[in-house]
Amino acid sequence: MFELLGIAPQMLFGQLLLGLINGAFYAMMSLGLAVIFGLLNVINFTHGAQYMMGAFVAWMLLNWLGVPYWGALILAPVIVAGTGILLEKLFLKRLYHLDHLYGLLLTFGLALMIEGFFRKQFGSSGLPYANPLPGGMRLDFMFLPNYRAWVVVASLVICFGTWFMIERTKLGSYLRAATERPDLVQAFGINVPRMITLTYGFGVGLAALAGVLAAPAYNVSPVMGSNLIIIVFAVVVIGGMGSIMGAIVTGFALGIIEGLTKVFYPEASNTVIFIIMAIVLMVKPAGLFGTQK
Repeated sequence: MFELLGIAPQMLFGQLLLGLINGAFYAMMSLGLAVIFGLLNVINFTHGAQYMMGAFVAWMLLNWLGVPYWGALILAPVIVAGTGILLEKLFLKRLYHLDHLYGLLLTFGLALMIEGFFRKQFGSSGLPYANPLPGGMRLDFMFLPNYRAWVVVASLVICFGTWFMIERTKLGSYLRAATERPDLVQAFGINVPRMITLTYGFGVGLAALAGVLAAPAYNVSPVMGSNLIIIVFAVVVIGGMGSIMGAIVTGFALGIIEGLTKVFYPEASNTVIFIIMAIVLMVKPAGLFGTQK
C-alpha cells in the first residue's frame, strides 16, 4: 500500500502522530472556548494568552521554585484560572448581556496586554522546558516518543471527562440551566453569579492545562498563544460555537487532516483548516455539531 502511494510508512505515521498531537491541543483549547461561549455567551479572545500563561507558569514553577512538571500540571492551571476569575470579576461580568462584539474587543485588548507584558519580561525567542518523559517505544513502522503518547492520552481523558461532567452530571445541568433561566436556578438557592465565575475560571484552567502540556513539546514563548488562537477559533466555528462534543471531535479530526495534508500536499497545510471552515460555513453556518438559533 505504501509503495503504491509512494510514501515511506515512517513519514506517514510520523506526520499522523504530529497531527494527532496538534489535534490534542486544538481540542483542549477549543473545548475551553466552547465551555466559555456556550455557558457564558462570551467570545474569549484572551484564551491564547491564557494558554501561554499556563506554559510560562509551569516554566517559572520549575526554574524558580523547583516544582516539577507533575506538580505544575495541578498548580499552573489553578494559578491561571485564578487570574481568569479576577478578570471575570473586574471586566467580563459587565458584558454578559451586551453584544458579542464588546466581549471580543475587550478580550482581544487584554490578550495584547498580557502578551506584551510577557514579551517585555522574557523576550520572544522562547525558553526550553525539560521533557519529563524522555525516550520512547520503537514500533515496526515508527518511533513513538513517550511524552507525545502521554499528551494524546491525557488530552483524550481531559476532553471527554469535561464533556461527561457538563452533559451527564447534575452540576452540568445546573450550568446549562443557569445560562437559559438564571432567575429560576437562583430560586433553588444556587448562587448563579458564583457559578458563572467558576465556569469561566474552569475554561481558563483548561487553556492553562493545555499550555503546561505544550511546554515540553514546544518552546515556551510569549507568541505561542497568538500563533494558535486563530486556528482554534476556526476549529470552534467548524465544530459549532458552544458545542462541547463538536470542539473535541473537530479538534482531533482537523489536527489529523492537517498532518496528512503535510504528507500529500504540503503547500496547503497552513490553509487547509480555513478552507474546511469556509466550506462548512457555506453548507452549515451553525457548524457541524451546532444548532441554528
